[in-house]
Amino acid sequence: MKKGSSRMLLFLGLVSFSFFSPAETNRTSRPPPESGEQCWACDYREHSKQMRLHGIRSQILSILRLQQAPNISRDMIRQLLPKAPPLTQILDQYDPRVEDEDHVTTETIITMATKPDPVLQDDLSSCCLFSLSPKIQPKNILHAQLWVHLRPADAVTTVFLQISRLKPGKEGNGTRVRVRSLKIEADAGAGSGSWQSVDIKSLLRAWLRQPETNYGIEINAYGADGEDLAVTSAEPGEEGLRPFIEVKILDGPKRSRRDSGLNCDEESAETRCCRYPLTVDFEEFGWDWIIAPKRYRANYCSGECESMHLQQYPHAHLVNKANPRGTAGPCCTPTKMSAINMLYFNRKEQIIYGKIPSMVVDHCGCS
Repeated sequence: MKKGSSRMLLFLGLVSFSFFSPAETNRTSRPPPESGEQCWACDYREHSKQMRLHGIRSQILSILRLQQAPNISRDMIRQLLPKAPPLTQILDQYDPRVEDEDHVTTETIITMATKPDPVLQDDLSSCCLFSLSPKIQPKNILHAQLWVHLRPADAVTTVFLQISRLKPGKEGNGTRVRVRSLKIEADAGAGSGSWQSVDIKSLLRAWLRQPETNYGIEINAYGADGEDLAVTSAEPGEEGLRPFIEVKILDGPKRSRRDSGLNCDEESAETRCCRYPLTVDFEEFGWDWIIAPKRYRANYCSGECESMHLQQYPHAHLVNKANPRGTAGPCCTPTKMSAINMLYFNRKEQIIYGKIPSMVVDHCGCS
């Protein structure tokens, strides 16, 4: 009987354990439902944020057709960035956001001068070659300016600025064809000198129609004493003063569409699909090649798209009904995005000021 009794007690103990243990476990280790949902939402939100940052990096490189970010340091930027009115105006009046309108947009491309082929250069020390971006086409040029920096004159004088187009001559000797001549009244001791601009739209179109004729130009600015005041190469103390071409080209119109969505902040307890603020800092990326903006408001989407919330998103409700059973439902994604204007160096060390599409999340929704 003792043996049978012990078996009975063991059986009762097992029944007791199986009946009470799960409930006790749930009461002691499971967090309150609301707290658990908030924790899950925070983790999912952080994942969405990191995915958005990764996507922005990849998107910018893809749009600019770069396999990797240009290797341009801050020291190189200080040397390459022209200290000139066009860039000063862009940086001073910079607007990182583009308004949501249907309008024709423009892009500004700045190309710095380099030295031409030594065979053509011969004894010309004031030659400059410009490698033109493939984006620039004869029909989409709005205006094209050549910017030249003049050294300060010792006295009030008249400066004759001459722009000559280079052509290969016989026996390797280069020839010049005068393109433009300007008469400039220069003040004495004008501090660090002055910038002068010359319209070269016709010259640029001729180069584009016959690229093989682009051997560069010669730039001279002679004062009364015959001294050449034009800065054509970066001498010590003249960094950022080399000649450059500023070209404004025409882009196509931008279409926009209206949408709505929820807006939340990082402290929000909202679990539905919502737009959250996110500031992208390009310096944290190590992307010094982006001149401006250094940071911008990108935003991101995160949250659930449950059937109980679908009445707020009619489009998502239709998509969900159309999906066969067992397939994934709607996801929280951007339903409206806008562009930003960006000033940056490309891999050829050309300065580009243009529009980068789909960089700002304006609204989020289930789709």
